[in-house]
Amino acid sequence: MKAVVCKTFGPPESLVIDEVPAPQPGTGEVVVAVKAASVNFPDVLVIQNKYQVKPTLPFSPGSEMAGVVKSVGEGVKNVKPGDRVIAFSSYGAFAEECRVQATRLVPMPDAMDFATGAAFLLTYGTSHHALRNRATPKPGETLLVLGAAGGVGIAAIEIGKILGLCVIACASSEDKLAVCRAHGADETIDYSREDLRERIKTLTGGHGVDIIYDPVGGAYAEAALRSSAWRARFLVIGFAAGEIPKIPLNLPLLMERSIVGVYWGEWTRRTPAEFAASVRELMDWFVQGKLKPHITDRYPLERAPEAIALMAARKVKGKVVVTVGDG
Repeated sequence: MKAVVCKTFGPPESLVIDEVPAPQPGTGEVVVAVKAASVNFPDVLVIQNKYQVKPTLPFSPGSEMAGVVKSVGEGVKNVKPGDRVIAFSSYGAFAEECRVQATRLVPMPDAMDFATGAAFLLTYGTSHHALRNRATPKPGETLLVLGAAGGVGIAAIEIGKILGLCVIACASSEDKLAVCRAHGADETIDYSREDLRERIKTLTGGHGVDIIYDPVGGAYAEAALRSSAWRARFLVIGFAAGEIPKIPLNLPLLMERSIVGVYWGEWTRRTPAEFAASVRELMDWFVQGKLKPHITDRYPLERAPEAIALMAARKVKGKVVVTVGDG
């Protein structure tokens, strides 16, 4: 079968398209015939050996896919060959077939196509867990979303609105902010030309924001935290800017703010019942038309390195999807 292969750690340009043996399912495993896979920022880090998951060379990157179950291993009861599924793995999705633990498969609604399925679970699952479980929001609170035009950012905007929050979206250009407004943002901040703290102060009437959703890290994290309210919650999602902020601990102390870690992948493993409930709610919202993944580009498997390079250059709005075969 064809697969994108990382033979040496490095930039997306070092990836190759190769013929590799088709996977076989072991006990508790499933082989998925991949129809579409989406690009996420951890894919950029994995191929450079900069992520907490460190696969053995050679391997195929890609952690999120949608497709059809091809075969199942011993003990698998939750799916059968022919089922349409969304799947998530540590790596391996940028290939014609991928072997996945059966517990990491989710049935795909009839109303969802493969590209949408591939763009859905990691971003919406992360944002749902962050906001619903880790932030414990109250209707009427203000949510600040940094890097809001990315996949998890758009998901956070949409879920924040469903939960009754006032959403302020932050991004680095007007075209990105237009996408945020189209997905429900109440207010926007262009932090490439506006002072983040002053704009937050103006938009909140000096109160500050109640919840900060930060998948970016870097220079804006501390400024956002300094602009938050009494007992605000700062959600640590990731570090797409490439810099892990060093936050002065007097900032949480003075206003009883909380800095809250969000590790969706580990949470899904530790609390499968909570994860299943989260998926059910997200799928219900999708069927009701409340969630609409923003797919900006589609690339065939042979051009997957270009898709990953687009993510590495931070030029992605919403999601980029790699299609496989007729997916």
